[in-house]
Amino acid sequence: MFIHDHMTPSPITVMPEQTVAEAIEVLERYTIRHLPVVDKEGTLLGILSDRDLRSARPSSVARSKERGTVEQQVNCTPISVLMSRDILYLRPHTTLDDALILFQSRKIGALPVVDDDEKLVGVFTTADLMNAYRDLFGLGAKGSVLVSIEDNDDPQALSKLVKIMEEKQVQFTRLVRAEGNDTRSAMIYLRINTYNVRAVYRAIEAEGFTIHVPETSI
Repeated sequence: MFIHDHMTPSPITVMPEQTVAEAIEVLERYTIRHLPVVDKEGTLLGILSDRDLRSARPSSVARSKERGTVEQQVNCTPISVLMSRDILYLRPHTTLDDALILFQSRKIGALPVVDDDEKLVGVFTTADLMNAYRDLFGLGAKGSVLVSIEDNDDPQALSKLVKIMEEKQVQFTRLVRAEGNDTRSAMIYLRINTYNVRAVYRAIEAEGFTIHVPETSI
């Protein structure tokens, strides 16, 4: 569950002396939203986003003559003037969980990945994160089912469920114990890969567990 296995390697980059107009052309050509800025050795210097470029463009309410003049000046501006230098980054061996927390806390959609020499080796986006979790947990795979089990406070509950899956030779990709709160009871979530779901339900219930079926109201 490391970034290295799910990042986009050898990303599209620009250099600080290139112009805003060139950066816009690159973003549009490759349909991307973030551009790492590197030097000739590939060392990460900053990052430029489409938001940075939009903020630099003249206001749509400006008079056409003024707007044209300002827009021309902006297009000729070096990327180094607009790029963000105080940037966050990931390491190849950062975990997916750590990346998720960083994305959520900083409200960002992409992060550069650098090695120990600060050389850019990849880019990791929220889309990469979602694809990684989908692959790891078999989301969308044929026969993939998430089973909700009421937590009975048995300290051996997880090991018992693992034993059941092994005895029934049922593959599973996730086993999580979630604490309850004011709006949700404590629950155990088990993602299995099988076409015989009912047989799994019966085996789980035979060991004293209760399959949770959410209540619905009309």
